[in-house]
Amino acid sequence: MAAYYEDVYRVVERIPVGKVSTYGRIAALITVPRGARGVGWALHALKPEAHRNVPWWRVINAAGRISNEYNADLQRQMLEAEGVVFDECGYVDLKRFLCDNIDLSDVSSR
Repeated sequence: MAAYYEDVYRVVERIPVGKVSTYGRIAALITVPRGARGVGWALHALKPEAHRNVPWWRVINAAGRISNEYNADLQRQMLEAEGVVFDECGYVDLKRFLCDNIDLSDVSSR
């Protein structure tokens, strides 16, 4: 596992229920090789036992859409169950649902 994966997981764990963040915003908060793409790789590498502890489904792309091609339907269902609303084209209103106050006090910056 890449050294920065644990930092990505710690940030994602701080996204509250009913909110989302983007791959790029997470990459900007901590040092992630290859930026947003590196965040996606870290989330894709989650082991099954970590799926419940790290809310990977709360991370979407900067356009407000799900870009997870493997579990897109599941991701949408999980977000909707938390109250996140999608418009008729599959977009999340980032002005309404974006989490913009993630506490990083105990996340390292490599």
